[in-house]
Amino acid sequence: MVVQNELSDDDVDRIFRALADATRRDILRRTVTDEQSVSALAADYDMSFAAVQKHVAVLEAAHLIVKRAEGRERLVRADPAVIARAQHLLERYQDLWRGRIDRLDALLAEDREST
Repeated sequence: MVVQNELSDDDVDRIFRALADATRRDILRRTVTDEQSVSALAADYDMSFAAVQKHVAVLEAAHLIVKRAEGRERLVRADPAVIARAQHLLERYQDLWRGRIDRLDALLAEDREST
């Protein structure tokens, strides 16, 4: 089995759209360490069960969580592999910007030395 380390543009769009909402970020945070039922998740929010299900569906479509059936319950857990790939993408952007800032600092230092 080959593990895909890179995310497609569509994957990135889905992930960041999913993470743009505070409730979805909280659901992801809560399911990183413990598998939770959708019912248990819904009990902690001031919104309908259906609304929480929609948030879970967005996270699932972004592959940030995995949902499985156990009897009548739907259990949700975060997918650390996808989170790690998203983190890697952000680290690449961070490296890019740090490189640009370092080059700008070097140019400014040269300018100060020449004056």
